[in-house]
Amino acid sequence: MPCFRCGARQTDPVRGASPWRRGVRADHQVLVCPGCQTAHDWADGLDRCAACGSVVLVCRLGEVECRDCGHTREAVRDGPRPADLVPSSAAPRDDRGLSEEVAAALSRVLRRGPAG
Repeated sequence: MPCFRCGARQTDPVRGASPWRRGVRADHQVLVCPGCQTAHDWADGLDRCAACGSVVLVCRLGEVECRDCGHTREAVRDGPRPADLVPSSAAPRDDRGLSEEVAAALSRVLRRGPAG
């Protein structure tokens, strides 16, 4: 899933917590890349909790849940799909190298022996 602001794709994560942040926009889960988080208004455009106003929301199994206060509500699925959420002012995504990135990631994973 790309960053909803700039369209950047996540790369293979390093161990530990991800620097990407989750949010909800138009009742769809979105991600915000570390670069866009440096902007002082990175949460602008994200849905907010009706109970506490937080933007720390997750959308799963047809519900939107606030990670700060626990308030939940049903997600309305009439809005745009997540792929439509990247603003038109963002640079167009170049997915030409995506298949090579996926092949390289699969190669790294499949070379490892069975877990255990």
